[in-house]
Amino acid sequence: MKIRDMLRDAWGRLVKTGELTEEQAEGGMTGVRQSWVESVASGLTPQALAGILQDCDRGELDAFMTLAEEMEERDPHYASVLGQRKRAVSGIKATVKPYSEDAADVAIAIWVEDNITGHDQFADLVEDLMDAVGKGFAVVEIDWSTDATGWTPRAFVWRTQRFFQFDRETGRKIRLRDDADPLDGVELRPFRFIVHTAKLKSGQAFRGGLARVVAFSWMCKAYTVKDWMAFVETYGLPLRLGKYDQAATKQDVATLFRAVANIGTDAAAVIPKHMDIEFVQNTSGNGSQPIFENLARYVDEQISKAVLGQTMTTDNGSSQAQANVHNEVRHDVATADARGITGSINRDLVIPAVLLNFGPVKGFPKVLITVEEPEDIKAKVDGVVALASAGVTFKATEARGIVRMSDPDDDDEVFGGAPAAPEPTRKARVWFSRFGSEADMIDDIQRDMLSDWEPVMDELMEPFMAAIAEADSYETARAALDKIDGLPSSRLIDQLVRASFTARAAGDVADG
Repeated sequence: MKIRDMLRDAWGRLVKTGELTEEQAEGGMTGVRQSWVESVASGLTPQALAGILQDCDRGELDAFMTLAEEMEERDPHYASVLGQRKRAVSGIKATVKPYSEDAADVAIAIWVEDNITGHDQFADLVEDLMDAVGKGFAVVEIDWSTDATGWTPRAFVWRTQRFFQFDRETGRKIRLRDDADPLDGVELRPFRFIVHTAKLKSGQAFRGGLARVVAFSWMCKAYTVKDWMAFVETYGLPLRLGKYDQAATKQDVATLFRAVANIGTDAAAVIPKHMDIEFVQNTSGNGSQPIFENLARYVDEQISKAVLGQTMTTDNGSSQAQANVHNEVRHDVATADARGITGSINRDLVIPAVLLNFGPVKGFPKVLITVEEPEDIKAKVDGVVALASAGVTFKATEARGIVRMSDPDDDDEVFGGAPAAPEPTRKARVWFSRFGSEADMIDDIQRDMLSDWEPVMDELMEPFMAAIAEADSYETARAALDKIDGLPSSRLIDQLVRASFTARAAGDVADG
């Protein structure tokens, strides 16, 4: 017996590889898996809805799953927010993490990237599995292709929840409805199906979908919109009032009535000259109009809260700060959805595919769908720029990571960087050409000042030296020094003025 014929699935069931290429859950025109179904939502009443939910509680899912699908088709708001939640996960590119860094495990991970996450229908597979958010569970049948090179998924086929039921004993095991056993159904073939249940609340999966939460609100909104349309039909057009005098005959009255009736459809009529038609604007019902709109809007807000966990992104009148707070809530919801979806894909698709192609291995790669938390990149960049201006230093790699850019290689063409120093003006170039550089110019000024420092200092020190030379004791020398009034500092002052003027002139020329 081949190793592949001894494989077992996550529940310990023996895999029969000869059955993997055969469809099991296809529908038909007759039998318990009919592809066509009659509407349940049309004319739905509170009593009928209660009956549908009670049937669902007993495991009879056909009517409830039909209603759940029709709710998405009939309500633009519910379809929009539910689609937004689905695409928050299906729109993310999946990655594959190898079991280890060993060459064999890396090779298996590459195979999964090429044949599963790189499959043309992988994004559709994720969205089909996200159908469980509304209906509690979702089932996708794997269309396997096999040849000498191994097993690969050729297609992923979504199967309507009406084709399935839960076992009568525990209510937890999904089984396929089949004419061979209409009461309890038949077991799903191992390695043939991907089954995902939405963990929105604890309890049985078929009672855990959002359609169950939204159903009553959806029905109330349907009644509200219907009543609103009747209100508009009654009060949206003015009342046409025809008047005739006492001399009018029955034929005249009939002619006037036809004219008044035709105005409502044809917007035109012809009447005798002596007859009169008056348009009376009825305002008695105008105060009721906001009631319908407010109720419909309220129901939409509750549906948004149930589906997205917030209302900010689908309703107007919200501040940016509120939207940022609620983005975090939606991020948590999307992260939980992604975690559940990848768990089902790894269990029912990745592990079977690896076992079929590589046999028993030490560990399996994991498909990951990472929902990144929304961040204000502009605020982060502005913060880095402000701190850098204050003298704080950063790693260039981390700074580029904020805007999701990589470090340039040596042979890459780059732009940006620190601004270049401004080119000196023509006057500055002429001035600096005399000295060679700005530093040379300063050294030249310093040398000029020190070139005649001895004559300058001799003139300054002459009164002191004369007083000391004439004294015969410390006391007389000190007394003579105290009598000195003023110093001959003209040459020193002249030297300082010339140096300051030269430096100032050089600076002015350099500035242009």
